Amino acid sequence: MSDLEAFGWDDGHAAAFAGLVSNGSSGARREPGRVVVEERGQYLVRTALDESPAEISGRFRFGVTETADFPAVGDWVVLERAGRTAVIHATLPRRTALVRRTPGDRDSSGQVLAANIDLVFVVTSMDGDLNLRRLERFLAVAWESGAQPIVVLSKEDVAADPRGAQLAVDAIAQGVPILSVSALRGSGMDAIRERLLDRQTVAVVGSSGVGKSTLINVLLGEALLDTGGVREDDSRGRHTTTRRHLLRLSRGLIIDTPGMRELGLADEGGLDRAFDDIAALAADCRFTDCAHRSEPGCAVRLAIDHGALTEERLEAHQKLEQEGAHQARRHDALARIAERKKWKQIGAATSRHMREKYGDDR
Repeated sequence: MSDLEAFGWDDGHAAAFAGLVSNGSSGARREPGRVVVEERGQYLVRTALDESPAEISGRFRFGVTETADFPAVGDWVVLERAGRTAVIHATLPRRTALVRRTPGDRDSSGQVLAANIDLVFVVTSMDGDLNLRRLERFLAVAWESGAQPIVVLSKEDVAADPRGAQLAVDAIAQGVPILSVSALRGSGMDAIRERLLDRQTVAVVGSSGVGKSTLINVLLGEALLDTGGVREDDSRGRHTTTRRHLLRLSRGLIIDTPGMRELGLADEGGLDRAFDDIAALAADCRFTDCAHRSEPGCAVRLAIDHGALTEERLEAHQKLEQEGAHQARRHDALARIAERKKWKQIGAATSRHMREKYGDDR
């Protein structure tokens, strides 16, 4: 296969590219490429010939109203060569996108961590930093992406009770494959490699210090990514990955992401998949708008009373549900504001042009 095909190019992307290029007004040759690195608005894009630094065009930048609309690692883009630096004129429609809520209140669209992915490896270590509530959050975001999540339990070699950790994770990650590995010893890595397929892309997410970079280095067969230790008192690590990077493996592609202690939902899309046990129970509640607190005939409360569901898991679901609903409301409001701002800018630019052309007395 060609280099571009090895990076996931197919007939569907080719058709989308042809539709965008046919609408272009520039006579310069345009070509497709895939973003392999994004850092502070600068890009490295893989094309059929090479890897080229790139930046977005002024028209593209002016037309963007939300952070999530900017190119992200994994995106397929329309390029035009301009000396040493290529210019990105458009992005092809995303098939999937791993999105987290942007910290702060300036933008509710979320931050795209990786685009056009097939699998999400949610990595959590089996040492002292195993946190089931945080794992639920990561799984909700992974399901929301449209890709298939897989839990990777790392550091099997230092786990006090690896079997107990796996059972605890299995209770909250129902229907999600769980793989236990020790990247340093190589145990469980064959099961990881079996999940990697030609032309498919895997995004690796997790908190700092869980062993994401070590895992990827083993898959690459070289120490390409920096790794760091963890604090002995709480098993937490420092950030060693500072940018998102798409890398080609002997089979398939993988995207490393910086460690994230906080991960907010962009919307509520992945909740029912991450909490399918609660969703199934809620379907049997007497009232369709049951809040699972004190309503009569609540199947969720009944499951808690019988020990089939924990109060902690329900509280985690309710917290994420409220968070997703809040983000959805903010997104709608800010989208309207952004659209009004965009058209005010267009109107002002038009007025300036008319004054320059005809004068103030027209």
